[in-house]
Amino acid sequence: MKKTFFALFSLMTLVMASCAISYKFNGSSIDYTKIKTISIVDFPNQAALVYPPLATNFNEALKDEYSSKTRLVFVPQNGDLQVSGEIVGYNLSPMAVSSSGESMRTKLEITVNVRFVNTKNPTEDFEERFSAYQEFSNEQTIDQVQEELNEQIIKELISLIFNRTVANW
Repeated sequence: MKKTFFALFSLMTLVMASCAISYKFNGSSIDYTKIKTISIVDFPNQAALVYPPLATNFNEALKDEYSSKTRLVFVPQNGDLQVSGEIVGYNLSPMAVSSSGESMRTKLEITVNVRFVNTKNPTEDFEERFSAYQEFSNEQTIDQVQEELNEQIIKELISLIFNRTVANW
């Protein structure tokens, strides 16, 4: 009886030890034994409509995201992961029109083109466009809401880019 109990206990211990559940709360799934560095080239603003602080705010937010959510070391070029691209769209579009034909809401949309290179796993390389937008009431001018809307849109774009490059959801 003791031998059977000991054998069963040993088997259960072995099974439990072989099962592992791993949770990563930073949102990334990077193998730090292979990938140690990242290079992020500043995204120039090539949109037809230009909001001057956009490129600087976007570039800083992008670097902050990788800095705060990964252990990757930033290098100026040739990182294990390489992120580059450009801001290609900054557009205002009417969304809702009143019965008198006036626009009631406007959409501000920002589009960025992103190139991603993973030197350790080239199958993950891509070039893709990401867009995000916010709407605002025409009771306010774009000058009154532009800074806040840009902050919200940049946050969403950075999240999309981060998830696409290193989260592997």
